[in-house]
Amino acid sequence: MERKWFIDIIIAIVIGLVATSCQTYSLKSGDLLFHVVSQGNAITDVTPGMIDHVAIVMSPDSVIEAIGKGVKTTPIDSLRQQDGYYLMARVKGADSKLSLRNAMQYLGRPYDRLYLPDNDAIYCSELVQLSFVDKHGKHLFSPIPMSFHDATGRITDYWRQFYAKHQLEVPEGEPGTNPGELSQRREIRIKGRLR
Repeated sequence: MERKWFIDIIIAIVIGLVATSCQTYSLKSGDLLFHVVSQGNAITDVTPGMIDHVAIVMSPDSVIEAIGKGVKTTPIDSLRQQDGYYLMARVKGADSKLSLRNAMQYLGRPYDRLYLPDNDAIYCSELVQLSFVDKHGKHLFSPIPMSFHDATGRITDYWRQFYAKHQLEVPEGEPGTNPGELSQRREIRIKGRLR
């Protein structure tokens, strides 16, 4: 657990340096906003850094995100009222218009609270993974093995109990994504902090 804490601190410092080194940066359609929490939670306990959510910028004043009851549009001003802060990022190699069109297809889909592959529901980073393509329509972000374990490799009690309550096995290693890992992909350029 000490190693995970140390790695999280290093990631937070690097993200902070990148965010503070940026001068002016205005949001563009197709940018991403990564939510950095001030305190860990069940998601950040098993994924890199302190990032627990990601949203796609539609316009300077709205995002599309998978949260709560499903995939919906949200005013950016409401994001500023949440605990923690948001990092602004640009996706290198993305066809922003096509990627946004893809994301809009998912509006109204239910939120995937179980983080399972191949169902009708969608979670936040899955929306990004499914939507973002290059100018040839090729997906930019391939799935990774899902992680529900801590730094020791042990699946945490939270996730064991969560899936047991739903009478399911923990989908450890199933194909998926998470916002912390997504923020570290080579296609992602952190540009600053949402103010």
